[in-house]
Amino acid sequence: MPCEVRVIGLAGVPELEEGDDLGLLLAEACGRAGGLDHGDVVVVAQKAVSKAEGRIVHLASVDPSPRAIELAGEEGDPRQVEVILRESAEVVRSRAPLVIARTPHGFVCASAGVDASNAKGPETVILLPVDPDASAAGLRERLAELTGIAPGVIVSDSFGRAWRQGTTDVALGVAGLTALRDLRGSHDAVGYELRSTLIAVADEIAGAAELVLGKSTGIPAAIVRGADVAGEGSGQDLVMPRDRDLFP
Repeated sequence: MPCEVRVIGLAGVPELEEGDDLGLLLAEACGRAGGLDHGDVVVVAQKAVSKAEGRIVHLASVDPSPRAIELAGEEGDPRQVEVILRESAEVVRSRAPLVIARTPHGFVCASAGVDASNAKGPETVILLPVDPDASAAGLRERLAELTGIAPGVIVSDSFGRAWRQGTTDVALGVAGLTALRDLRGSHDAVGYELRSTLIAVADEIAGAAELVLGKSTGIPAAIVRGADVAGEGSGQDLVMPRDRDLFP
């Protein structure tokens, strides 16, 4: 196991527009940071990916439904709630104007990932990528093409947790690394057999990267070096199966 892990913020990536070559911009940022090493993981904020993929909605174009108006209450924007409903497979809980939803990806999160912070100006919201694993795989392929090194790639986003205060970044999309380390059947230092231990490796790396990404630093990506997590996982590995979900 590694004894040291480094997190290197990738500065200088400009404000992104739909169609931008995010892989190229990340490769250039990696070059300014000293280049990629074999075994590195590049963590990219979901909003950077979504902006490049055009996952933006202008609220002026949204006509809210009666259900959206009801869920928005007096404090919410029913147009934004309408976008949330369109991005939801299921509303899990609601307390106006808050909506906790299950997305088509299987993520259970506030507002189905729809967010107005760091969006493309007022009256706009950003949606999650349609397929975060495909987004991660595409960026990995592009980085390999441009740098000669295929790093692990994580598309990350901030999630709350039902049993803890505050948010932490988690992995939505994963390519080129182990997402979930299964320790079941192994033994601890005193010989006890582990029967249920699964380590959310990709979430741990996303959370570490968030320490330099932040919400207002203008740094949308980071290199995590030294984690030793090469593998073939996906973001879907981290989604709780419905039959094991104690918080439906």
